Amino acid sequence: MVDRPRLTLTSTVLDAPDARALADFYRGLLGWTVGQDEPDWVTLRPPEGGPGLSFQTEPAYVAPAWPARPGDQQMMLHLDIEVDDLDAAEAHAVAAGAVRAEYQPQDDVRVYLDPAGHPFCLWRR
Repeated sequence: MVDRPRLTLTSTVLDAPDARALADFYRGLLGWTVGQDEPDWVTLRPPEGGPGLSFQTEPAYVAPAWPARPGDQQMMLHLDIEVDDLDAAEAHAVAAGAVRAEYQPQDDVRVYLDPAGHPFCLWRR
């Protein structure tokens, strides 16, 4: 039997037409600090530790459609962000630059689009 090597998830990477602009949105939304900041690569780190978010400039980036239909650019992943007050979190997200998606599939989850068009969810347990 082969021992499994140590593997640590450090970040989820989001492509965007402008890494810095998208990182700035999530910095304002989440209140996280900038780790690495290069022209086409920015990382954010949560103050309590754990995996962060990274942003990579991708000139050929195409925003996913929400909800997607056949032939649309599909969403590869989305972020779920737990909140204690959906209404207050919505106001904060919109003030930071998010757009509430027209299609909302659940009452206890709200779907938004970040400035690069990535869907993300705010939800309350």
